[in-house]
Amino acid sequence: MSEEPRNILVVANETVAGQALIDAVVKRAADGPVAVHVICPQNMPKHGYVIYDETVADAAMHRLEMTIAQFKEAGIQATGELMDPNPYTAVMDALGDRDYDEIIISTHPETRSGWLRQDLIDRVATATRRPVEHVVVDLDADSGDVARTLVVANQTVGGEPLLRKLKELSAEKPHRFIVVCPEGEDDAHQRLAHTLKVMHDQGLEAIGQVTHPDPYTATQTAIQFYNPDEIVISTFPETRSGWLRAQLIERIQESTSKPVHHVVVEEEAATA
Repeated sequence: MSEEPRNILVVANETVAGQALIDAVVKRAADGPVAVHVICPQNMPKHGYVIYDETVADAAMHRLEMTIAQFKEAGIQATGELMDPNPYTAVMDALGDRDYDEIIISTHPETRSGWLRQDLIDRVATATRRPVEHVVVDLDADSGDVARTLVVANQTVGGEPLLRKLKELSAEKPHRFIVVCPEGEDDAHQRLAHTLKVMHDQGLEAIGQVTHPDPYTATQTAIQFYNPDEIVISTFPETRSGWLRAQLIERIQESTSKPVHHVVVEEEAATA
């Protein structure tokens, strides 16, 4: 008779894709079968002029899906869901739906963790009377073997020069691409879906979403939610690009220490 898996509740938000968290779960799976359920208390971004609830939820869900995919790659049974933005309430709600043998809570380091300032670890341990492990994820140092690349593009999203640049990056080391398309008057959803299919067909691991129409706001929100290692911004040439006239590249470079690549796509290539 096969051994019953231990049920583990994982609680994480911005650190949900952190390597230290993945490693902690994989270590437990090495001792016997585990069934993991990941909950993400959904927060609101620190940047942006207007907050789109759907955009925030989509970003959080994509990040959660990336984590579940990593668990499944390691042979670990995993599910996940977005929860109440209050992490303590989220844990209590999760325990009301299902019993868990252990809880793993992932946070930023103490100097930047709001959850630790709320004494979340001790409160959960006291209230649940279950083993609670605290995993610290330093996203600034947590690059791992797979690079996370944020791709920002709208009308040029399917252009061959952009796809060629992404393939060049993937040739250097494994990549996961997060493609965001600031919403415009035309069908960004259709272009994004086509681009993701082409990327998947060419062996590139990618997720994507249509986001806030302002490209600077969309990029800042995506940086917070996905913590990419680098950023690729695709535009038309200067004579045709409103993004370049608004100095988008320079503004993003000034706001982050991450490498920013600029890819120019001619209108004919974008149309093709």
